[in-house]
Parts: sequence; structure tokens; C-alpha cells
Amino acid sequence: VQLQASGGGLVQAGSSLRLSCVASGLTFSRQTIAWFRQAPGKEREFVAALRYSGGYTYYSDSVKGRFTISRDNAKNTMYLQMNSLTPEDTAVYYCAADPSVILSAVREPRSYNYWGQGTLVTVSS
Repeated sequence: VQLQASGGGLVQAGSSLRLSCVASGLTFSRQTIAWFRQAPGKEREFVAALRYSGGYTYYSDSVKGRFTISRDNAKNTMYLQMNSLTPEDTAVYYCAADPSVILSAVREPRSYNYWGQGTLVTVSS
């Protein structure tokens, strides 16, 4: 199983970025997918998740209304559209997937067995 994240970069506050994560070696359409991030000196935190059935989405309060998680099962790819970026969004962003995430734990990193390598997003003020 491999998840390959891309799309990070250096942008100014107020800008937008779209992260992508291509999955291989798993049945992507059966995975609950998620994005997490980790800022320097901080723990990894939940950003967004999308369940494999029903299209249910979940967002952290800090990104709700600005970020959108989506997937293209035909391309085995997940996305994170990030708008109105602020310096507080600076972090390494990780994609994650797992077929057995329970609803109550969708925001927990321990719920996901498959992880990408991370892509760095830096937002300047």
C-alpha cells in the first residue's frame, strides 16, 4: 500500500492550494480517507475526513468553511482544497486511509493504518 501526497508549497496568506494524494495497493473506493497536519513542535491534528459510503464529511473547527475534502475513486486520488489560508495553517499535511474507521474515531490518527509521506504547506503573512 502506498499513499503519495503532493501539492504543498509556499503561499501568501489568503491564497489557495489544492493537495492531492494518490493511493495504490488498496481498494480505494472502500477506504475512509482523511487529512491530518502537524506543525513544528505540535502533535498531529485532524483536518478533514470523508467516509467511503454516504459521502459524509468531517472537518476540524479550525478549517471548516475554508477547506474541502474530496475524492475521485476512478483515479484513486483524494484531494484537500484549501482556501483563505492563514499562517496558522502552516504544517506538514498527511493523507491517510483505512477501510475500518468507526464513526466515533474518525478524527483519531490511530484509526488509520495507511499514511502518505506528507507535503509541506507554508503560509506567509
